[in-house]
Amino acid sequence: QVQLVESGGELVQAGGSLRLSCAASGRTFSSWAMGWFRQPPGKEREFVATISASGSTAYADSVKGRFTISRDNARNTVYLQMNSLKPEDTAVYYCATGSFFGTRSGTYTYWGQGTQVTVSS
Repeated sequence: QVQLVESGGELVQAGGSLRLSCAASGRTFSSWAMGWFRQPPGKEREFVATISASGSTAYADSVKGRFTISRDNARNTVYLQMNSLKPEDTAVYYCATGSFFGTRSGTYTYWGQGTQVTVSS
């Protein structure tokens, strides 16, 4: 049974930093892309960042230069380092994995339950 579990979300002040983690289990994901999406309050889910099996990355324009995605294949874990956080980064953050590298949610097969990030002004 494939499972993705996010952690690291919390309340933080604007300008602060957080690191989200997503631990995958149930299979080996080293050959799959892993991504982060988020859903702000009252809005649709949106792409944040993704990393391919070979380490290529892509970011949403809104987070470029502030967020960094990385992965540790030995631990089946993907991370999202978030710096210079803004109130508009407030959202539930989801990790996902799939066999194709892409920025669309439909690209991904498995999803976590999400972790809440709240940035206060």
